[in-house]
Amino acid sequence: MNDVTLGTTGITVPQNAFGALPIQRTPIDEAVRILRRAYEGGMRYFDTARAYSNSEEKLGLAFGDGYLKREEVYIATKTTSTTPEKFREDLETSLAKLRTSYIDVYQFHMAAQVWRPGDGAGMYEAMLEAKEAGKIRHIGITAHKIGVAEEAVESGLYETLQFPFSYLAGEREVRLVELCQRNNVGFVCMKGLAGGLITNSRAAMAFLTQHPWALPIWGIQRMEELEEWLAFMDETPIYDEEIAAFVEAERAELVGEFCRGCGYCMPCPMGIQINNCARMSLMLRRAPSEAWLNDHWQAEMAKIPSCIRCYRCARHCPYNLDTPALLQKNYEDYQRVLAGEVSVQ
Repeated sequence: MNDVTLGTTGITVPQNAFGALPIQRTPIDEAVRILRRAYEGGMRYFDTARAYSNSEEKLGLAFGDGYLKREEVYIATKTTSTTPEKFREDLETSLAKLRTSYIDVYQFHMAAQVWRPGDGAGMYEAMLEAKEAGKIRHIGITAHKIGVAEEAVESGLYETLQFPFSYLAGEREVRLVELCQRNNVGFVCMKGLAGGLITNSRAAMAFLTQHPWALPIWGIQRMEELEEWLAFMDETPIYDEEIAAFVEAERAELVGEFCRGCGYCMPCPMGIQINNCARMSLMLRRAPSEAWLNDHWQAEMAKIPSCIRCYRCARHCPYNLDTPALLQKNYEDYQRVLAGEVSVQ
């Protein structure tokens, strides 16, 4: 397993980190067990966010109160705040929930702009204030819009960038990772499984080994998922000809006009759960179909004809998708599956 050093932070960890968004859906006792097993198995970098309901609390229960020495793990969390007052409130809440006196990497979450000193917002100054007070160690930013990500890296203001990156990435995304390397900015890779569209963990891991300065945070919800990633600590997949051929076939099928599930399009004024409904066709074919054909998802998909084509979703899509058209296409396909005209088995 490669070690990754995140830019100028000095943080060096195995190229196999824990994304703690999914454990908000896991019962507390099991979540604590999973997190501790991740540490025992060699994971050292754990990423969460104030927006992930009780994820921070579960990390605090797992690692706080003397279970381990604080310096034995690196904890990253995030704030979606847009005012210094809310920033400070979020930071204090995160510190309390995580049961720690400091956060290793504190990140502006899903940034729609690059905060800078002197821009009048006071947001970057709030980061500096927190760092000077010893409450955070390093300043980071996360984004889904690649223009924002590029600007952040080139600004010299951020020590880490978190951005979606998988073997479905395009040339511009690859150049972004290389830009981080040239500018000595730590690159934290989210959505390494493309929001669930990638189902081959060996191929996903092998691809990331080709970018040894990228740190993937795998979203983990169940113990069996964790064990799959931990197995790669000792037997890291190699990006050989077989996996390369598999990845090329996957890219031929998936690269292009598909929803990544980032959620920038939400909320929908008609209550449509766009970030899942707009990629339902792919999920039906790449995940167990029973999970997407139950009464709940039938009811969610039935909302699509109510779309008023306001195009708010399309204007907010970082991938410039025609979201209403994509929703309609997925709705029609879903109806064919329900009618038995198309098999997804």
